[in-house]
Amino acid sequence: MIHFENVGLRYGMGPEILRDLTFDIPQKSFQFLTGPSGAGKTTLLRLLFLSLQPTRGLIRMFDRNIATIPREELPLLRRRVGIVFQDFRLLDHLTTYENVALPLRVRGKDETSYRADVLELLRWVGLGERVNVLPPVLSGGEKQRAAIARALIDRPEVLLADEPTGNVDPPMARRLLNLFMELNRLGTAVVIATHDLTLMDQVEARRMILSHGQLEIYE
Repeated sequence: MIHFENVGLRYGMGPEILRDLTFDIPQKSFQFLTGPSGAGKTTLLRLLFLSLQPTRGLIRMFDRNIATIPREELPLLRRRVGIVFQDFRLLDHLTTYENVALPLRVRGKDETSYRADVLELLRWVGLGERVNVLPPVLSGGEKQRAAIARALIDRPEVLLADEPTGNVDPPMARRLLNLFMELNRLGTAVVIATHDLTLMDQVEARRMILSHGQLEIYE
């Protein structure tokens, strides 16, 4: 599904932040991306989401070389990837429900076809009573759960999550992990960037350890 070959990234004339990354994200796979702070985990997720271009190397996504994809086609490719940003990126003028439903609205779907699914997912992540609340009123943990629901609502082929349990208590972290695992069982490839060793120990999954700009993979 995703293939990196000798990928490197630098900003301007500075040193390479990521270098010689060669790995695959197979279909229906589940993996944790971990490593020390500043190792480049968020940068790697941005490459996976196509919001950054590498300075060298090959990235293939869904059998296409991203270097040859016309810029206007990138948003269509991105729709096949769900992402949970560490800073949530909710729209403050939209309610919790409207934020979660936004990917479906952008695709032109009729609300009658998705309203029940959005409400059910919000209940599952513990936001059933916060449907009509605006993001400035939500706590950090609630914003995190809303961002996760938004990433999941369109059943992406790949889910990228940047510290998705960083603002929730352990029971909710386990509940969210179960949600990611269920999505994976339904066919979505999952990549979770986290520092949480307790979380990783709850699942038998591949670990991708990023350190000093390079990646080691443990199956």
